Amino acid sequence: MSMIRDLRAVVRPSSRVSLRKETGTYDTTRDPATASAVVDCAVYRDGRRVETGAPLGPQEAMRLVRRDGGFVWIGLHEPTEDEFAGIAREFGLHPLAVEDAVQAHQRPKLERYDDSLFTVFKTIHYIDHDRLTANSEVVETGEVMCFTGRDFFITVRHGGQGSLRGLRRRLQDDPELLAKGPSAVLHAIADHVVDGYIAVADAVQDDIDEVETEVFSPGRKGAPRGTDAGRIYQLKREVLEFKRAVSPLLRPMQLLSERPMRLIDPDIQKYFRDVADHLARVQEQVIGFDELLNSILQANLAQASVAQNEDMRKITSWAAIIAVPTMVCGVYGMNFEHMPELHWRYGYPLVLGVTVAICLGIHRTLKRNGWL
Repeated sequence: MSMIRDLRAVVRPSSRVSLRKETGTYDTTRDPATASAVVDCAVYRDGRRVETGAPLGPQEAMRLVRRDGGFVWIGLHEPTEDEFAGIAREFGLHPLAVEDAVQAHQRPKLERYDDSLFTVFKTIHYIDHDRLTANSEVVETGEVMCFTGRDFFITVRHGGQGSLRGLRRRLQDDPELLAKGPSAVLHAIADHVVDGYIAVADAVQDDIDEVETEVFSPGRKGAPRGTDAGRIYQLKREVLEFKRAVSPLLRPMQLLSERPMRLIDPDIQKYFRDVADHLARVQEQVIGFDELLNSILQANLAQASVAQNEDMRKITSWAAIIAVPTMVCGVYGMNFEHMPELHWRYGYPLVLGVTVAICLGIHRTLKRNGWL
């Protein structure tokens, strides 16, 4: 079916750009044109948005669906418990899922409640920075929670990024796909979120490469100069945050692709397998990032220890050289009346010459052994 073959082209715009240069993808607040948590509410019938002339409320939208068919897609941003209570009653949402959607800070998961599916996605946004420091914030997380029913789809977003407006517009441009119902929207959101993971993983890889280069780049006299361990540790913390978003989502995507579900269209279900494959690849990358950062951190600490040992060897070497004239001066400073060479004409230059010769011999020996 041509619609299914073009599914990925719909949810992934052809003119994609790097997250580092992308603008307009992330909004920081709910729609300023509305005073409520509802960002958008629309009825879709035969894959097309039903134009009503005036903004629809959730109750009015659901009445249209029950009367004429189709499904309703409601988007909310950080609703309060009171704002979400009416929608929960109207669509018969399970109280446990409603509590999770309002409170946020949930682990990525997939849960079935009676006649609906509750899915939690963590969105990841890469934060641009000129230079990675020990206090740099590399990734910012948000959440998208989805309620999928037979004739409704509800998204609840938390955080200042991860807007779905562009995705909604792209879906509306393909009525044949949107006619598949709420399951097509669920797949589009899953694919959109995982695409974000891929872009962020590429950007984080650049940061890790930069740190790795600095750790192993030659410093003075060709020795590795190392870098600030705080920067490596901060990047490791950000990668851990990334890992918490990616790893728990793999099992839900596998369930959506492998287990038949009456709320998921069979033609759409097979494409969740593609999402799961991409997610597995990102998970492998993130695990690799974590292991690589562990190795970089250990190498940096080892280099710091080696540098300290080098400094101690140099200090010890110079102390050994200085000890020779100190000892000689100490001997001839004892003020005994009868001492060899004390009243000899050439005693003073002889002692100085012997002292310098011994110091030069020690210096040459230590330098030959790599201590200086």
